[in-house]
Amino acid sequence: MDVPTTINTDNLPKHVAIIMDGNGRWAKQKGMLRVFGHENGTKAVRKTVEACAKMGIQNLTLYAFSTENWNRPKIEVDTLMKLLVSSLKKELPTLQENSIKLCTIGNTVLLPDSAKKQLNDVIALTQNNTRMTLTLALSYGAREEILSAVKAIGEKVKTNNLEISDISESTINEHLYTCNLPDVDLVIRTSGEQRISNFLLWQVAYAEFYFTNVLWPDFREKDLHEAIISYQKRERRFGKTSEQIK
Repeated sequence: MDVPTTINTDNLPKHVAIIMDGNGRWAKQKGMLRVFGHENGTKAVRKTVEACAKMGIQNLTLYAFSTENWNRPKIEVDTLMKLLVSSLKKELPTLQENSIKLCTIGNTVLLPDSAKKQLNDVIALTQNNTRMTLTLALSYGAREEILSAVKAIGEKVKTNNLEISDISESTINEHLYTCNLPDVDLVIRTSGEQRISNFLLWQVAYAEFYFTNVLWPDFREKDLHEAIISYQKRERRFGKTSEQIK
């Protein structure tokens, strides 16, 4: 599917972040276990990643597994970790063909060794790709991220490597997991839920939000296009007035 003419390719968000929600409900609607939804959700990931790369999106961040998700039933967590490993292996050729660089953010030390190894392998193999950066938020929580940054900055102050008066927004940015990424321009959440769920709290300060009732396993290129079109219809003022923007 070609990019529709209603999309202005000169006004694309530089960083799109997606809260992939609805796998469990999708499976339940079909009388299946939640795992079935997660498995089919990987198809939506592939379609979305390819569509973003084709369209010219520079950065795509996917909320794959939160710090709170560790509290889910063990069988579901184990299945998600196995699915992560198998998906990374399966999608490596697609990442290479599309020159997509894989990164990750979050407390990934908590991941099983098999998942960490596969993740690190794919990150290393794609590190020189330049078309798009795909970031997986794994074992990620924004509050934990900010807390970690505060502790790191505090330690520098304590050891006289940083003056309190020199702490700025840039200082905080430099200590976040996303230090190499631009702020988020567009947040998409599927399944009809309308909340952030501890995702990139600092980075979405001036992001546009788009909520869709489509459950994640059913999310396709046309749904992404609708989100981009909605984004491009909005006036981003960043605290200024409309007159100042014009």
